[in-house]
Amino acid sequence: MKRALFTRILAITCAAMLCVTAMIAIPALASDSFVDRISVVATIYPPYDLSRAVTGGLADVAMLLPPGSESHSFEPTPRDILAIQDCDVFIYVGGESDDWINDMLDSLDMSAKQVVTLIDCVEAVEEEIVEGMEEEEEEEETEEGYFAREPEYDEHVWTSPRNASLIVDKITDALAAADPANADAYRANADAYQLELDALDAAFQEVVGSAERRTIVFGDRFPFRYLADAYGLEYYAAFPGCSTETEPSAATVKFLIDKIRAEDIPVVFHLELSNKKMAETISESTGAAVRLLHAAHNISKDDFEAGLTYLDIQRANVETLREALGEASE
Repeated sequence: MKRALFTRILAITCAAMLCVTAMIAIPALASDSFVDRISVVATIYPPYDLSRAVTGGLADVAMLLPPGSESHSFEPTPRDILAIQDCDVFIYVGGESDDWINDMLDSLDMSAKQVVTLIDCVEAVEEEIVEGMEEEEEEEETEEGYFAREPEYDEHVWTSPRNASLIVDKITDALAAADPANADAYRANADAYQLELDALDAAFQEVVGSAERRTIVFGDRFPFRYLADAYGLEYYAAFPGCSTETEPSAATVKFLIDKIRAEDIPVVFHLELSNKKMAETISESTGAAVRLLHAAHNISKDDFEAGLTYLDIQRANVETLREALGEASE
């Protein structure tokens, strides 16, 4: 569906570029025309914010996904394609939801641009189906019949600060290559930011290392596979992180309720920008507190305008996990 949409959009975009490129203003790439600065375009919030930290105001950084929007249903506009065509550094995730980008990269001349793919910055893992979780259909139907789906990799690579550190390294290299005059400044900014990520990593280790339990429950999708793997957390959730499902079965809800009761788990989590209905249903049956664990996939418009950062989000996650995991008695 997205590939067909992209083909139509690309045709429209090419016509627009021939006729009115000089007349089109792209607000998302608001730049100072009197200053020769490179432009960076990131598809979603995490690489956008990491790029802002590394550039330190020396480059124009834009995000395609509107604040408050659901990234899994994002559809590019002609203006988005123009923004990518005109940028110096392009950063995207690279998972299954970005198939439209792979088609675009084959259609546009990106030879003079630096391109960073987040999923290639780290050791990617396949999505995992844990006990109680609803699994999506393993076969897809086409005009030629059914075929088995290929393994789907978890795209939420930034949820672990250790992965964020690897991503920052790649972004820094791309910026330095695109803008050698400011390379030293980018590397200095990145070094300072890496210290913040190291402190964040240490904070997660401290919380989990001193915890009473290591099990968390989500009344939602679970996009924290990389965080869980990094710090040895066990998890239960309704759906895997990249699932498009929103309505769980009664059996799934019952399983999560029973798990919370059996292990006396004090918190049930939900994701940012979700309606919280499933978590609230579980809470009503168990007494568990409903809390947000923020995957930083996107943020609200108010938070975006207030300058909320990836570090802010993850520091809040540390404290929320502290409440959920408790502290082991001496």
